Amino acid sequence: MVIYMDLEPIWQQFMRNLTLNKGIKSAYWRKIAGIPFLYINITPELSQLNLEAIIKKCSVAAIKGNRLHSDTIFVRKDDMLLVYRHRFYVPQEKMFCCGNLCADCTRLKR
Repeated sequence: MVIYMDLEPIWQQFMRNLTLNKGIKSAYWRKIAGIPFLYINITPELSQLNLEAIIKKCSVAAIKGNRLHSDTIFVRKDDMLLVYRHRFYVPQEKMFCCGNLCADCTRLKR
């Protein structure tokens, strides 16, 4: 059984929070070959390191209350346009006890 989670509301909240920052002129995301890319146009005052901290903060705010993680990887920079591969995903970990007495059993996590 595959459980599908709609990530569209997460992306909408993430982009809304991201564009509220004063160092970001514009931001949008696009899927290319199934991989989500984040395009951010910044002001000259905002450094790449500060931008990545903003992306992390906005990601955490967007996924709060959900069992999701985010991953951001820098791809390229063209003047003031920065491109990142950014995704939200469900962690790949056991969510139930299968009864096989595994060393990483969910019953042993407390």
